Amino acid sequence: MDLEKRANLNLETGDAKQQSLTPPLNAAIIAALFNAEVQERRLARKVLGLQILVLLVAAGITAYSWKSSPQYAIAVLGGGGVSVLNGALLAWRMSRAAQNPNHDAHQQLRLMYFYAAERFLAVVVSLGICLAVLKLMPLGVLSGFVLGQAVLLVSRLFLKIKTEDSD
Repeated sequence: MDLEKRANLNLETGDAKQQSLTPPLNAAIIAALFNAEVQERRLARKVLGLQILVLLVAAGITAYSWKSSPQYAIAVLGGGGVSVLNGALLAWRMSRAAQNPNHDAHQQLRLMYFYAAERFLAVVVSLGICLAVLKLMPLGVLSGFVLGQAVLLVSRLFLKIKTEDSD
């Protein structure tokens, strides 16, 4: 109520400097945005770490079970590495977009499409290198990639819910 009375008083006096938000409110907004950015960076690091951990466990299980060859485990790691690359690009571009929030909506939309195309191209080229150049087993590469993407989606969902509940 006190803020509303101040705003009405400022409007009545016509003082343009006094019509802006007061410093404590500005400081609260900036702190909340900074806190959200820090939480997003922590979430991205946790997701990438979880992806790497799950892929290493999957490659280890693959190498020592089902009478599999080490080449299949290397193929799983190759496909999972492509997925980790995708997650790292996503985290990097999200942090870059948060650093420059003064773009208009059209610019943000163009950047979002550009970043999505960039990630898609990086995934296609990386999978192509794994399959065509390195000649890794296709089933292992694709299974590692799918596992990594599943971990990316599920962990972002569950870790995001966990951090929202703790706030």
